[in-house]
Parts: sequence; structure tokens; C-alpha cells
Amino acid sequence: MTRNKLRLAIIGAGPAGIYAADILLKAERNFDVSIDLFDHLPAPYGLVRYGVAPDHPRIKGIITALREVLDRGDIRIFGNVRYGTDLTLDDLKQHYNAVIFATGAVRDASLNIPGVELEGSFGAADFVSWYDGHPDYPREWPLEAQSVGVIGNGNVALDVARMLAKHPEDLRPTEVPANVYEGLKASPVTDVHVFGRRGPTSVKFTPLELRELGELRDVDMIVYDEDFDYDDAARAAVAGNKQVFVIDKVLQQWRKRETGQASRRLHLHFFAKPLEIVDDGTGRVGAIRYERTAPDGEGGVVGTGEIREIPIQALYRAVGYFGSPLPGIPFDKKFGVIPNHEGQVLIRDKETGQSRQMYGVYATGWIKRGPVGLIGHTKSDAMETIKHLINDLGNWWRPSSPSEESIVELLDSRGIRWTDLDGWHRLDEHEQALGSAEERVRIKVVPRDEMVSISRGEV
Repeated sequence: MTRNKLRLAIIGAGPAGIYAADILLKAERNFDVSIDLFDHLPAPYGLVRYGVAPDHPRIKGIITALREVLDRGDIRIFGNVRYGTDLTLDDLKQHYNAVIFATGAVRDASLNIPGVELEGSFGAADFVSWYDGHPDYPREWPLEAQSVGVIGNGNVALDVARMLAKHPEDLRPTEVPANVYEGLKASPVTDVHVFGRRGPTSVKFTPLELRELGELRDVDMIVYDEDFDYDDAARAAVAGNKQVFVIDKVLQQWRKRETGQASRRLHLHFFAKPLEIVDDGTGRVGAIRYERTAPDGEGGVVGTGEIREIPIQALYRAVGYFGSPLPGIPFDKKFGVIPNHEGQVLIRDKETGQSRQMYGVYATGWIKRGPVGLIGHTKSDAMETIKHLINDLGNWWRPSSPSEESIVELLDSRGIRWTDLDGWHRLDEHEQALGSAEERVRIKVVPRDEMVSISRGEV
């Protein structure tokens, strides 16, 4: 190994991986850098492309900043390459000095209440992947319920509720895939119920997300006066936190709105702890049973023993994301992350029970710290990891075949139909052209094979 050059692989081309690459290239260091970014999807940007609702153009503006980093041309992208099958840890050790895992968290966190296995009970992450046109999910989604429940009080819960309640024609100007538009158009939904076990001053969503709910055409926002009998802790939260103040202001305005004229209704149920998803007698979702909670005087809640039930025919669990294990890499099953110290991956010795550094292996983003925080946290995460990567120079791997051409030859020899940055530009232009024909921003190409063929210039 020559000490004057770092060959780095980054697994995951979402914001975490792209920011890590950008920060390393701009960092003060005494060696050259060559970075290859790998992703199992043919297109980059991760959850910004496949985890943000299509009617969120402001949030998708993050892509503009990410695009500027990639378009500099000093980072290579290999899309449609699956770590663990197309490319293994042994392969990385043969061709690189180190690897950073930035694979995020894309699975639904579990919700351990009776009835989660019933037909019509869905994980929110799966639904998000469907309406965002993720290539690895079915084209169809069962939208047959008139009354739908959503468990959760974060932004994903509001995204799911909004997408279910919104009239599909109001999604037409966005990049919503054609199959998703047609699916939502056929939905008979009239009522969407959102359940959170805490009160209005303890929610996890942001004021922007909440305001957008209130802007839905022909949808009544239903809140319940019993949820606004604040205790001292809640009043202190409103007075002392600007975000809570704005959220409270929006909700208080909704309390004064006239309702009853809209064809659809979106209900917000606070102080509602889900207990059970009730079987309708045929193995399908028939209702949600919950316990009414009350403030405990310290910002939390306690159960009241009062049990309520609301009829629904479908339920979405939006209780958080969870990381997935990676072949050859330690994994914390409890928290869904790669065990690490400030991004340095740790491996546990089975005999001593002590943890030690797994040299050459690093983590950043949600797979490092769990699915919390916004883009700003992702940047600071990456800075911390990159600092250790630079300082660990003496413990880098010593690859036997570190040339930039060797990884291309390896993928080609295995018949991997990988995509690159030029390929993403081709796909991006193709999707925008599809959208332009219908006076829309873009229309996403959904099938993986079609994405790859367009990216590789085969069509």
C-alpha cells in the first residue's frame, strides 16, 4: 500500500454517503483520495428519492445540493450493485483501504401489539416505498378501506395520512408514479385517523408538516377539544419552545374551523395508546382498540384505564425506521445499528466479551446512530466519522489490487449491470421528459430493469 493515497468505498449513495465523500475530499489531509460510491439502487439519493412524499418539493430541494457534489466528477458512482452478493467484504479488502457503510434504515420498527399480523395491517415504510416508486416493491397496493388508522406522531405518520387523505388529482403536478396515481384514484377512503399516545405538545412532527395537512383541498381537519385541557407542563412547553408554540397555534386554529362539508376527514387523536388491532372475524383489520392516556404532570402520560375502539379497515404503523444487518459486519439487533465508537465500527470478542475496533470499517448516518435527526445531523455525523478515518491511516487495509480499473473489471466479470453518474443523468433527463409531456416535474421510472437499461443507454 502506498501511504499517499486512500482508496475508499462508501456503501450507500443517500445523503449520508454523499456528505461523507464530500467532507473527506474537502478535509485537511496529507494524502490523495479516490472514492467509489456504491448503491443497490440504479439511482442515487436514497431516502430523499424514495422516502419523501412526492408532494414535498421543498424537502426534495436537498437533491440540488447533493447533485452539485456528484456533478463535480471527483466521486465515482456504481449503482445497481448489491453489497453482500455482487460485492463482498473480502472484495472490498482486496480493492480498497477502507469502507464506510451509509446504508441508512429502511425497514419498519416493530410494534408489539395483538393484531399486527392481520390482513390490512401495513408498515408505513413499505407504503412510502410504494408511493415513491421504489423499484423493489410491487406495483399495486391494496387501497380498499373507507376508514384507515395511522399509528404514530412523527413526520412519516403525517406523510402517510396526507397521502391517503389527499385527492389524487391534487398530486398530478408532482412526480407521483403513474401506477401510484391510479391506485390512489381508486381508493374509497373517507376517513383517516392518526393516533399518538402523548398530547399535542409532545408530538414529533414539524410545524411545516402539520401546516401542509391543513392545506388539503376538500378534507376536514378534525381535532377533539378533550385533548387540549393542558396541564402546567404542556403550557410550559408552549411558552418555552418556538416549535411547540407554532404547532399549538395551528391546532388551536383548527379547533375553530367549521367542519362537515368536505368529502374526506383527517382525525388527529392525541392521548391514545394503541392496545390492539381488532380482527373483523375474517382475519382482516376491523377496528383499533386504544387506551385513553392523561398527562402525568411531568411532560409524559399515564394510562387512565378507559378503553375506546374505532372501526377501521386498514392500519399503517408509522412508529419509526429500523436498520438492517449487513453480511460480515457486526449488528446491534436491539437498536438496529452497526456498533461503533464515533463511526469506528466495533466488533465484540466472543471469549472476552470486550469490544475492539474493526479496522478499515466505518459507519455514518442512520445505520450509525439510528433513524433520528435531520440533514444537519447527517453532516455532523459524517464529519465525526471522517475525522477518525483520517487519523486511522496506520490501520487502513492493504489491498492487493487497488487500481481504479480493477473494481470495474471485477463487476464486469460477474455480469453486474452497474450504472454510473452519466447513467443517472440519462435516467434523470428521461424522467423529466416524461413529466414535461404532461406538464409535470417528472414521472419516475419504476421497474428496475427499465431504470438500468435507460441508465446504460440500451434503449
